Amino acid sequence: MTTSSKIAVFLIAAIMVIQATVLHLMGRVWICTCGTIKFWVGDIWSPELSQQLFDWYTASHIVHGILFYGLLQLLLPKVPVLLRLAIAAGLEVSWEIAENSPAVIEAYRKQALAAGYTGDSILNSLSDTVSMMTGFAIARLLSWKATVALVLALEIGVGALVHDNLTLNVLNFIHRFPAIEAWQQRAQR
Repeated sequence: MTTSSKIAVFLIAAIMVIQATVLHLMGRVWICTCGTIKFWVGDIWSPELSQQLFDWYTASHIVHGILFYGLLQLLLPKVPVLLRLAIAAGLEVSWEIAENSPAVIEAYRKQALAAGYTGDSILNSLSDTVSMMTGFAIARLLSWKATVALVLALEIGVGALVHDNLTLNVLNFIHRFPAIEAWQQRAQR
C-alpha cells in the first residue's frame, strides 16, 4: 500500500469517527430507539426509516458517490483515487451532519414523505457514508455509460416504487411543488 493510500484510508476512518462523534454530540441516537438493528426497512412510512442500516434512501447515497466520483475525476484527475474518495467522504459526512441539524430536519418535515422525519440514527448515517463510498467504487469500476444507466435505473426505479428519490428530494428541498407533493402522498401506505 502506498503512502498516499495509507493516508487516504486513515483520513476516511478519521472522517467517519468525526461523523459519529459529532452526531452523538448533536443528540442523535446510536441505533433505532426500537432497540433492534435491521438490515433493511422497506416501508417508506415506517418510523424505523433512516434508523436502520439500509432503506430506500440508500440508493440516493449510492448516487451521491457516483456523482462525487465524476465531479472529482473532472476537477482533480491527477489526485490518487483513494484521496479523491477521502474528499468525497468529507463531502458526504458534511452533508450527513447538516442533514441531521434541527434546521434541515425541520425543512425536510415540510415535504410530503418526510412529515415524521426525526433525523438519522448514527448507524444509518454511517451506512449512508458507506453507501456513498460504494457508489464511488462502482463509478470507478464501470464505464461511464453503465454508470449513467445505473443512476437512471436507481432514480427511476426508486421514484416509481416509493415516490421519492434524490432528484425529487433536492427539488422539494429547494422549493415545494404541489403536484409532486400530491403524487408523493399517494405513495402506498
